[in-house]
Amino acid sequence: MDSKKRRLGLLALLLAVYALMAFPVAALASGNDVGQNVASLLKGYATELYGGIVGVVSLMFLINRRYTELLVFLCAAIAVAWMVFAPSEIASAAEGIGKQIFG
Repeated sequence: MDSKKRRLGLLALLLAVYALMAFPVAALASGNDVGQNVASLLKGYATELYGGIVGVVSLMFLINRRYTELLVFLCAAIAVAWMVFAPSEIASAAEGIGKQIFG
């Protein structure tokens, strides 16, 4: 049995090496997109989760009729979401503010 498993493993390895040698462009091109696809998928999940949490906490403020605290919470939630989900806009805004102040 061990020899059959070894032969099967060796055959699979040889087929994988052959496929990489026969189609190198396809093998290398798809590797670059994997990280970007996973990152966009996780960013989408995080955005939905963050929105859900903000919604539930906002409902608690609304039910208890604490409107000023709701306003403060929503402003803070928007600021945090802006910093977390759009760091490039934060960098450009900080650069613009720095140019206005320091010339």
